[in-house]
Amino acid sequence: MTAISVEETFHAYEAARHRLPPISTDSRTYKTVETLADVADDFDVFFLDAFGVLNIGDTAISGTSQRIMDLKAAGKRVLVVSNAARSPHATLIKKYTRLDYDFAPEDVITSRATLLAEMNGELGMHWGLMATRSIGLQDLEGLSLTYLEENPALYDTVDGLLLIGSAAWTDARQALLEDALAKRMRPVLVGNPDIVAPREKGFSTEPGHFAHRLADGTKVVPKFFGKPFTNIFDLAFKRIGPVDRARALMVDDSLHTDILGAQTAGIASALISDYGFFAGHDVPHAIARSGIVPDYVVCRP
Repeated sequence: MTAISVEETFHAYEAARHRLPPISTDSRTYKTVETLADVADDFDVFFLDAFGVLNIGDTAISGTSQRIMDLKAAGKRVLVVSNAARSPHATLIKKYTRLDYDFAPEDVITSRATLLAEMNGELGMHWGLMATRSIGLQDLEGLSLTYLEENPALYDTVDGLLLIGSAAWTDARQALLEDALAKRMRPVLVGNPDIVAPREKGFSTEPGHFAHRLADGTKVVPKFFGKPFTNIFDLAFKRIGPVDRARALMVDDSLHTDILGAQTAGIASALISDYGFFAGHDVPHAIARSGIVPDYVVCRP
């Protein structure tokens, strides 16, 4: 866990803007509403972020489970679209079930799944893996992998790098990785573009943070999978089939990943203000500073 503040994180995202999709240049305004019930009639598909919408860390956000049941009862399609690359898919489903969320496995679309879906042409490579060893390699069985830890020699032998989980990552490992890439450039695929994620106390530092450090310190150009990039939305729409994108809404807690991602995908967006990234902070000021404008600001799901 890190003591990084919302202000510091905001600056970090702003510093990385040149690697993110461009913002909409249209003049935009947003409407403030209390809950998703206030906009339910306007949309048929609800894409929900996880952190800041369903849960904070391992704690469910009160009332969200009932809101989802109400939306489904009204005939809405409700899916999770999350930059969750660290955990295997089955682990996430168990977590959501434990938190009283009833999602079918196919209705949870993650940046981990997005990464794997787009790696089919690169399965013959040997990958160095940023991940927590204790979590295991479920979903990754078809890949040739080596955990990147303290052995410098391993960093030189791999053909490319997969950054999917940074809970066990250290500055020492980051230095080894940067040194290895300075000696020989290789592809770097990032399974979670988030710089931080909100937890019960503070923020966790996510793979996006280390990927941007790599890009700043070397000539590497990371390839990101997940919000704000369109690849995760392409997978989500492929999963649900034909749908009018004007009737789809992304619900989330972050401007630079979720709201920007929704704009890039051509769908409406709703920023949660009372939970997650901006809880207790001046949301209108952040919107004005970033220029990333949601369609709605929603107090709570």
